[in-house]
Amino acid sequence: MNIRELYTIRENTPAARDVFRMRLEGNTAAFSRPGQFLNIALDGLFLRRPISIADYDESGVLIYYKVVGEGTRRMSGMTPGETLDVLTGLGNGFDVTKSGEHPLVVGGGVGAPPLYRLTRELLAAGKAPHVILGFNTAADVFLTAEFQAMGVPVTVATADGSAGVRGFVTDALRSAAIPYDYVYTCGPEPMLRALYGATDSSGQYSFEARMGCGFGACMGCSCKTKYGYKRICRDGPVLEKEEIVW
Repeated sequence: MNIRELYTIRENTPAARDVFRMRLEGNTAAFSRPGQFLNIALDGLFLRRPISIADYDESGVLIYYKVVGEGTRRMSGMTPGETLDVLTGLGNGFDVTKSGEHPLVVGGGVGAPPLYRLTRELLAAGKAPHVILGFNTAADVFLTAEFQAMGVPVTVATADGSAGVRGFVTDALRSAAIPYDYVYTCGPEPMLRALYGATDSSGQYSFEARMGCGFGACMGCSCKTKYGYKRICRDGPVLEKEEIVW
């Protein structure tokens, strides 16, 4: 896929940490659900880098990422016009048909981007989602404006209280008394586990995992569920709440 756009976005203050927004052009026929991901090959690095999809259309995909290792560091230095070797349409994404009328959409850190497309599809289906986004500090906050532009209510939580509700996404859920009948979430495992215990509705949880192949051949990202072992890259990253084993 070809890089069409690449630039940084910042929110709140000039001290905000860089978030990179990349638009890739190419065939998107393999995408069918929000929550699927790309697996990107980079020269000199043995394993591909899985990156979640924020949005897609018939001509390409949109991704957001922060520099967290060598792979994303290299990606941050690329320029429009370069070509990336990308496996597309990977994973089992979110199923919007299982949602209630008032779904809760919860993202933690870099788990926020795949929820953007999900929220768009929930709105298109006539649902009324409420979005909660959790970050460590105000300097980490991103994508809030993009969600608000869709007309959905957005509650922000930061662990240090520098923006929004002080605490975690579960604190934001309690303090705002948000009505909901289903949960969609993506983020670090401690957040998913806390949300699992704090909510009483069914839902779908998108897990992060280190991956080898990205399409289910190597079994390197297998995890235990109530119905046997599943591969996060192929059977996930989205799992139903009722099958999760912590």
